[in-house]
Amino acid sequence: MPSPAARRPRSPTAAPRSFVWSRRIFLTLLTGFVLLPVYVMVSSSLKPLEDVSGKFTWIPSGLTVRPYFDIWETVPLADYFVNSLIVAGAATACSVTIAVFAAYAVSRYSFRGRRVFTVTVLSTQMFPGILFLLPLFLLYVDIGNATGIALFGSRGGLILTYLTFSLPFSIWMLIGYFDSVPRDLDEAAEVDGCGPLGALFRVIVPAAVPGIVAVAVYAFMTAWGEVLFASVMTDDATRTLAVGLQGYSTQNDVYWNQIMAASLVVSLPVVAGFLLLQRYLVTGLTAGAVK
Repeated sequence: MPSPAARRPRSPTAAPRSFVWSRRIFLTLLTGFVLLPVYVMVSSSLKPLEDVSGKFTWIPSGLTVRPYFDIWETVPLADYFVNSLIVAGAATACSVTIAVFAAYAVSRYSFRGRRVFTVTVLSTQMFPGILFLLPLFLLYVDIGNATGIALFGSRGGLILTYLTFSLPFSIWMLIGYFDSVPRDLDEAAEVDGCGPLGALFRVIVPAAVPGIVAVAVYAFMTAWGEVLFASVMTDDATRTLAVGLQGYSTQNDVYWNQIMAASLVVSLPVVAGFLLLQRYLVTGLTAGAVK
């Protein structure tokens, strides 16, 4: 006798079985495509150097955690880690702070050149970053020669460089998010005696936390993994992680197992932050992209 579940008719709105199975197969293949490089990195980081330098094998013949200890001795990875945290953290804080004030002004006030400012901010994202490399390099050198302020080869210069990338997008994204916050909240705050700044910090910012978190994650990831400007604008004392990984490749040998281990260690802060802030990030990107 057939079970009740077998006799139950399919809903008219239910997806066809062919579509369901096609989706499952596609998602399975996509998951394998994404996890395959991760498996190669993890397995290679647990192999001795002589094994990982030879013919690649999917199943390691021997496992060792020694590369995870050697990565801190082969290159000054801890110093690079500190430099990256300082640069990425400062760039994120500055980008979020400036973007909040700028987006609030554009979203809530009408002034001459408002539309031109918005279009100009967004248009800066059309140009590849390499176009700004030589102008910024010459500008930093000239400022250093004229004022004695060392921007080239310093963390401060690298932070300013990353602001040129993250700040325009952050402003544009927060403008869209602030526009989605009802203006009735501003009026209610004004009735309670709040001024413009009071309404911003007591009403608008708490309501826009998902958008602000999304902007912060974007700014941090941009600064954390950037290579081109970091390789030119830094020296041995201010080198970041993205550039410091090149130290595992020498004229005599390439420490592939240590490169894989260091790459996994470097990616942990970004992955952990993304997992912790995932719900804010998805909400912020969705609301900030659609007005």
